[in-house]
Amino acid sequence: MTPKRSPMRLPRIATGLRSAWHSGYGLTDLRQDILAGLTIGTVAVPLSMALAIAAGVAPQHGLYTAIVAGAIIAITGGSRVNVSGPTAAFVVILFPIVQQYGLGGLLIATMMAGAILVMLGLARMGRLIQFVPYPVVLGFTAGIAVVIAVLQVPDFLGLSVGQLGEHFVENVGQILAALPTLNPFELSIGVFSLVVMLLWPRLHLPIPAPLVGLFVGALAAYAVNHGLGDNSHEMLVQTIASRFSWETLNDSGNGIPPIAPAFLAPWHLPGADGYPLPLDFTLIRALLGPAIAIAMLGAIESLLCSVVSDGLTRTRHDPDAELIGQGLGNLVAPLFGGITATAAIARTATNIRCGARSPLAAVVHSAVVLLAVIALAELLGKVPMATLAALLFIVAWNMSEARHFVHTLRSAPGGDVAILLICFGLTVLFNMVLAVAVGIGLAAALFIRRMMQLTQTRQIVDMPETDTPENDAPENDAPESDPPRQTHARGEDTRAIALYDIDGPLFFGVAEKALTSLRLVDDKVQIVILDMADVPSMDGTAIVALQSLIDDMRHQHVALVLSGLPSHLIVKLRRAGIRKRTGELTWCRNLPRAFAVARRWLADE
Repeated sequence: MTPKRSPMRLPRIATGLRSAWHSGYGLTDLRQDILAGLTIGTVAVPLSMALAIAAGVAPQHGLYTAIVAGAIIAITGGSRVNVSGPTAAFVVILFPIVQQYGLGGLLIATMMAGAILVMLGLARMGRLIQFVPYPVVLGFTAGIAVVIAVLQVPDFLGLSVGQLGEHFVENVGQILAALPTLNPFELSIGVFSLVVMLLWPRLHLPIPAPLVGLFVGALAAYAVNHGLGDNSHEMLVQTIASRFSWETLNDSGNGIPPIAPAFLAPWHLPGADGYPLPLDFTLIRALLGPAIAIAMLGAIESLLCSVVSDGLTRTRHDPDAELIGQGLGNLVAPLFGGITATAAIARTATNIRCGARSPLAAVVHSAVVLLAVIALAELLGKVPMATLAALLFIVAWNMSEARHFVHTLRSAPGGDVAILLICFGLTVLFNMVLAVAVGIGLAAALFIRRMMQLTQTRQIVDMPETDTPENDAPENDAPESDPPRQTHARGEDTRAIALYDIDGPLFFGVAEKALTSLRLVDDKVQIVILDMADVPSMDGTAIVALQSLIDDMRHQHVALVLSGLPSHLIVKLRRAGIRKRTGELTWCRNLPRAFAVARRWLADE
């Protein structure tokens, strides 16, 4: 009777929240979550604005991302303490999308990426996403850091450079050409803010350095603009309010709108030409590539962040639920003006250090950002662009992992170093999508090459003692059931029998190489024994190569005996139509049986 198969269970959502509750959640834990959420919320406000501006959109869209996506991902995801929102890693993907398709195109691509992430989670692909080689991750993150830093140079120096494009080399050329327009006031405030944010942590005070940097930068900008500005109200130092404006059906203003995120249809928002995008198949097809890149990077970032948080908290995340949560957050956030979100390692680490116990800390963080938008929008508009650029310089430096980059260059094998530099160069000069694709492809090729070096086929010249003991019963197979007849002398047997040993897996990269040497057997050899006890796996290519070898040996009137083949590989061979044939092909559980069968075949000739 065929046993019933258990039905496939779909991944659960909100496993992070469930696990925190089941582990015992009390008032003390709630108090810790609230305190951690308040701290992370204050950190998220400046970062969300800065990262949105770096991606080429107005700062409120980064705040809306932290509010909507941050709360949804925390509640539905698979990690207890991850904090999600806009991250620096996405800048190199989002900026070109905004340049080509505008804000509307970016939000549509984000929703498509959210759908892809949900499907990855439902397909239980969470574990597979983690197998991205470290040189690839380090290469594209360091490249992203360089691109982010370069994009902030105009605001930090106060250059009149115009709109930067999506090509790194052209942007560098524009920046160099605009150096004569350097604004000393912008540069001074940028340097001042940068120094404050770098030195503030040494005081060990509970106020986050980014918040202090924004405050002192805003004070300095206000003093310059109102103390040194002329009567024409010309802004000597650009601020969020002087750079951005907003408009609703009932109101308008400069800076950040003091209203909560409201529902809007992304396809009604303007594209790069200022007109609403036509939502059709052509647009969806054009945005599919960027959406896949967003989804893959979001999956990698969120799962890497989950692994880091597990190490810090000694907990375990659910990778499939985390992907589903990330997908739901990115599906819903664009409907409220939010851009792409994923788990942020720096904010998550700070959340853990502040004592967070459950996803409620990230929910509190979203509430803090919401209150800041409603109550402090006018003050946030006074933050200078140079200060935000200084903050992003720090983010880029931390993201680059310069020490790990240099250490890898010095200590890693040559192949890994090449992959690292290629991914870094492609990210900077072209785009991250190409860098990740090429990097993973090269890493796979390097892995195959290393596996080819491990898998070897060699002929055993010194034949082992293989006389079958009398109490060793033959295999339960009719053609081999008779006791072996010792009609040949041992020397004659060994000349007519060739023994080869195969070590390592047989797959498409090594199968042909490993089996080709067997085609050139000596003319005196009548039977070839393959010791395959050390072959753990075979793929379809290896099975085809083995079938070809069997056919060639049959034409040469050479029999083949497979020794030590694992049972699961025997099942594979049978499924492929490879069957035993007396005098031509068989398989045995060990070498003594293989030699006994080979000698019997010789005796029967």
